[in-house]
Amino acid sequence: MAYGVKLDPRPIGPGLSVRDLVDQHLYAYNGARLREACQLFARKIAQPDVTVGVTLSGALTPTGLGTSAIVPLIRAGLIDWVVSTGANLYHDMHRSLGFELFNTTPFTDDRELRDKHIIRIYDILFDQDVLLESDECLRQCIRGPEFQKTMGTAELHYLLGRYTQAREKAIGTEYVSILTAAHECGVPLYTSSPGDSTIGMNVAALALAGN
Repeated sequence: MAYGVKLDPRPIGPGLSVRDLVDQHLYAYNGARLREACQLFARKIAQPDVTVGVTLSGALTPTGLGTSAIVPLIRAGLIDWVVSTGANLYHDMHRSLGFELFNTTPFTDDRELRDKHIIRIYDILFDQDVLLESDECLRQCIRGPEFQKTMGTAELHYLLGRYTQAREKAIGTEYVSILTAAHECGVPLYTSSPGDSTIGMNVAALALAGN
């Protein structure tokens, strides 16, 4: 009696393509779910005239996910719009500005980090000056004449992408930023609640100061 698709494994050999690995060697459990996801992507998403939106939440860009995954997908034309938390787009700026973030154990002593003015996001560390200097750069951008009007978040991030693009070219760190990639490719970046991120707080601070 057949209860489903017969499990008929084949040995994994040299010269195996990624496609054949997925289609022929991921049989069950989470491997099978990964195969189904890959096949769904190939059949339904990676096709002409398909509009693909991506949502980003959680501390993704500090890990480098923007540089390693989102930027290549945008530049390949596989993402048409993005809704992100403002925090992800703020931390996305750090690499455009040439700042370094480091991996560590999540069990680092926060009291010691505080004394050394080091910021921790779970197992990621960076100097407090990364935030302070990113804030200053952000405020310098927002003081520009093109920002002195009411605008939506897509336009705000498009204009910021122009600055991150110029900065990346100046210091030789091109294609590390979602803001830059979206600016170059015309992909709108939306934020549902811009006021609760550091970008929004810097906009508010300048507005309160009369800018």
